[in-house]
Amino acid sequence: MKFLFDLFPVILFFIVFKLGEGHQEAAHALAVQYMGGLIAGGNVSPEQAPIMLATAVGIVATVLQIVYLIARGRKVDGMLWLSLGVIVVMGGLTIYFHDENFIKWKPTILYLAFALALLVAQLGFRTNLMRKVMEEQVKLPDPVWTRVGYSWIGFFVFQALLNLVMAFIVFKGNTSAWVNYKLFGATGLFFAFVVIQTLMLSKYIQEQEDA
Repeated sequence: MKFLFDLFPVILFFIVFKLGEGHQEAAHALAVQYMGGLIAGGNVSPEQAPIMLATAVGIVATVLQIVYLIARGRKVDGMLWLSLGVIVVMGGLTIYFHDENFIKWKPTILYLAFALALLVAQLGFRTNLMRKVMEEQVKLPDPVWTRVGYSWIGFFVFQALLNLVMAFIVFKGNTSAWVNYKLFGATGLFFAFVVIQTLMLSKYIQEQEDA
């Protein structure tokens, strides 16, 4: 359930974009009516409307995530606050300049920010953030935790670079294909990485169960 909660803005972004893409005239009318005051020049083309609406919904969905957690008395982790900051800035630039390139940079900036946070905590403060997140589920030797931390740093950097390749080379000029990759490709890679890492750590998990 937490994974679906974390994916909530991405899923809504995808749904709104696809609906807007399939109903461009209606999407254009909505964008002009409700977002005209936020857009430089006050107007967008019908082709730009789906990404504008999807971006606005993505921002609102991330805000709602935080509001929900606060209302339930739960802690809002730093990564969610960081995600809000990045999508507000890059999404805001996307809407104001009606330029989809800004929102395409958003995943890369977010992945790099995650990687930098892990690296600074590891090297500067001798704190393994992934250990803090995962230690309740699994106990590992200190050297293994260090490898886990660096593996996540490498994975986030890989995802950051891959997003740029997909957005601006492989799917250049094809926003619809990039939106598909954003939900299915990037999420699939995340699942694959978690499965591979779980298999690699299974030895220690088994030893813990046998102890």
